[in-house]
Amino acid sequence: MEINQLETAQDVSIMEEIAKFNHEQVVFCNDNHTGLKAIIAIHNTVLGPGLGGTRMWQYASDKEALTDALRLSRGMTYKAAVTGLNIGGGKAVIMGDARKDKTEAFLRRFGKFIESLNGKYVTAEDVNMTTRDMEYIAMETNHVTGLSKSLGGSGDPSPVTAYGTYVGIKAMCKKVYGSEDLSNRKVAVQGVGQVGMYLTEYLRKENATVYITDINEEKVKKVVESTGAKPVGMDAIYDLDTDVYAPCALGATINDLTIPRLKCKIIAGAANNQLKDEIKHGYDLMDREIVYAPDFVINAGGLINVYLDHLKEYNAERAHHMAEKIYDNCLNVVENAEKQGISPQEAAMLLGDKRIEEVGRLKVSF
Repeated sequence: MEINQLETAQDVSIMEEIAKFNHEQVVFCNDNHTGLKAIIAIHNTVLGPGLGGTRMWQYASDKEALTDALRLSRGMTYKAAVTGLNIGGGKAVIMGDARKDKTEAFLRRFGKFIESLNGKYVTAEDVNMTTRDMEYIAMETNHVTGLSKSLGGSGDPSPVTAYGTYVGIKAMCKKVYGSEDLSNRKVAVQGVGQVGMYLTEYLRKENATVYITDINEEKVKKVVESTGAKPVGMDAIYDLDTDVYAPCALGATINDLTIPRLKCKIIAGAANNQLKDEIKHGYDLMDREIVYAPDFVINAGGLINVYLDHLKEYNAERAHHMAEKIYDNCLNVVENAEKQGISPQEAAMLLGDKRIEEVGRLKVSF
């Protein structure tokens, strides 16, 4: 493994960043031959090896990539803990253009880095990665899940992620409006990639009015034609008078600039790290009487899917059945938050910390 030589000041900054959320291990991966540059972040392995997808993105800087890897891997720890899975939190990011940089050698080299961790990190697909990419990675390591169904894997986890988000939205409507019926509800879905597309389909089947937006206009057109959803501009999505705002793209869309514009009563979507500042913005939403379903609680369907695959116990019906528990998890978190006078984000994290602490008394880390 090649190690980048960094200036001392940078080393201190990086170590402080890693220590902030108490990550166990962060691996910087570099291969000049293939052009691979990646970061694997392992947050916590008390409940099991760190499981989390690999995403590929054109980050503005190495620091931005590191921050993304750290936040995402930490989110996976809490997602697994709150959902009741025996798995830890990890995540990987690859820096580059997914349309140009990916080759067989590039992906297989990344697989070798994963293999060097001896099972402490298990990967799966995420943003800009496909089941085909996982096949190349799996040529070099067994610590990969979410392979195509043709190879005996569970395939694309997006349908289960969307299903869990859908039942979570129903739970939040039950909490706020007294009914889980979505036929008279208006939902703004930001991002119609695989998860957003499937979520829109679920919502439209219940006759909800769905507004959609995406940076990719072709995706918007396709979903509009297939579901009857209403297209809106990327920025206009925040100003709509809707019941639910469902962020399903990249994170941090709930921030100082967007919160004052929101007219919804519920935020419940599939994106990771939706709150730019998880403490401040969690309480800002409370001040505006907007009920927030923490992302790592409501979007756990995809993790459930690859977790069962990882255990070699995958069954689509079982995955959907487990995802139905997200309904009760969302209600439990919001009700605990009300009782304690804290934000749902903090309430969910306390539940995760409690389970990790209790199990940690019984076993050591992976």
